[in-house]
Amino acid sequence: MSIKATRDAYGEWLVETGKTNRDIVVVDADLAESTKTIMFGKAYPDRFFDVGAAEQNLIDVAAGLAIGGKRVFASSFAYFLTGRAWDQIRNIVAHDNLNVCLVASHGGLSAAADGASHLALQDVSLMRVIPNMRVVVPVDAEETKSALDTALKEGGPFYMRLRRDKEPILQKSYKFKLGRAEIMRDGEDVTLAAFGPMVDASLKAATILKDMMIDARVLNIHTVKPLDGDALEAAAKATGAILTIEDHSVYGGLGGAVAESLSENYPVLITRLGIPDVYAGSSRNVDSYLKEFGLTPDAIAARTEQIVENRK
Repeated sequence: MSIKATRDAYGEWLVETGKTNRDIVVVDADLAESTKTIMFGKAYPDRFFDVGAAEQNLIDVAAGLAIGGKRVFASSFAYFLTGRAWDQIRNIVAHDNLNVCLVASHGGLSAAADGASHLALQDVSLMRVIPNMRVVVPVDAEETKSALDTALKEGGPFYMRLRRDKEPILQKSYKFKLGRAEIMRDGEDVTLAAFGPMVDASLKAATILKDMMIDARVLNIHTVKPLDGDALEAAAKATGAILTIEDHSVYGGLGGAVAESLSENYPVLITRLGIPDVYAGSSRNVDSYLKEFGLTPDAIAARTEQIVENRK
């Protein structure tokens, strides 16, 4: 199984697509080496703008370039991009429906080594409440490029959450489509609905559950907004219980979106697994946080077994 970081795929996509689309410009905020926009900057220096560690200015510059007819990709770490510049994103980029794709690296727990100040655990919730904003969390590097193709074709505001570390490229039988959740594994007893790296963890959990005689469906919810309510309703009807898994706060993220949708359309038991209402602490490796918050395959399987047992 090949592995690649989603942020590396982003840098490659920018260089590849920038060859034929001269309208693409990239803006970064002093983190080009980490976000991988430096690859575009080296290839096309006349279309690359680094505004320094000034995220609000980053969005203002991106908006101005978009108003001038450019297709803008603006990047920083997920927390800095969404937290420090939320006002500009809401009141300029989204309000005016501008062609700005916000591509954030180091999303979720992938910035664990940098400590609590860098961990973006509320970014999805911040972005999905903004009108006109589409929110995408690609499952792997391959899907990242497909999602970027879609963002370029669709136009308008996008938020795309990428990660720092290399991750496996998963086997897929579908072509990415905005707003359509995908069944990565079918099952009848319970549904595991996840995004990003938690999809791989859920697939591994489903393998563990199979040995326990529990048949788990795994949904890749790569698009949090617009959410695929039809796929969720079908899963709810088929399995009767949903466990959402996310490297994000359990408030306002994937679990909240799924609960909102199903409570109105087909109420079933929904359990949210993610980051509780806490600040993550000191600088640590990602695996230690995954273990602490119960986001490892073994922990997901144990929680799922408990849910199924409680239904009997």
